[in-house]
Amino acid sequence: MSLEGKRGLVIGIANKSSIAYGCARAYKDMGAADLAVTYLNAKAEPHVRPIAEDLGAGLFLPLDVRVEGDLERVFATIKERWGKLDFVLHSIAFAPKDDLHGRVVDSTRDGFMLAMDVSCHSFIRTAKLAEPLMTDGGCLQTVSFYGADKVVEHYNLMGPVKAALESVTRYMAYELAPKGIRVHTLSPGPLATRAASGIDHFDELMERTAERAPQHRLVSVDDVGAYSGFLASDAAKALTGSCVYIDAGYNIMG
Repeated sequence: MSLEGKRGLVIGIANKSSIAYGCARAYKDMGAADLAVTYLNAKAEPHVRPIAEDLGAGLFLPLDVRVEGDLERVFATIKERWGKLDFVLHSIAFAPKDDLHGRVVDSTRDGFMLAMDVSCHSFIRTAKLAEPLMTDGGCLQTVSFYGADKVVEHYNLMGPVKAALESVTRYMAYELAPKGIRVHTLSPGPLATRAASGIDHFDELMERTAERAPQHRLVSVDDVGAYSGFLASDAAKALTGSCVYIDAGYNIMG
């Protein structure tokens, strides 16, 4: 399993607890030729820049998918500097706090649409922009959670949003397969990331998961990164359209 000679885009690093960071570190350990790392805004930039430098990222770019033209600028820079792209990790999600903490039944139209746009449709837009750069095929990955398939208390609005994301993965895997582009969803168990901190009672969820999982532990961002690196490599060229659980076996429990 090697990523030698391959270049990838990593969207979603906020700090060293981020799933995206665990994946990016795995890519470099597997010999990736270069990485493009994005950061959300000026407030996030000082926190992400040292990480990008440690990773040896050749491109460090601002990206807020809510801002018209931001995603296009990222891909234009990649095209200008590299000419092609081999893999992408999309590890971002957002829902307004009031909508996230309330019942799905009570979610506002604007809140639901914003959550769907940032967490799901931005992956579609990413794939569309990556497609012409993946001239030798490639791999697109996004990140979901068990709450997309089963009801998880307090996951609320993100459940149906992530369910849509997983469905999008399957359809894009079908549509992009003729070009050798593979599409996957990573579904890690609960992790103490910045994004997860916005979910009510998340500490309780982590405790329950560690108790019930067959391996009786929580996974780490490095566990997720190891699998992500495998999927991005040519060793996984026969795999596409999957939703991969990386959760110490929690998903098999009734």
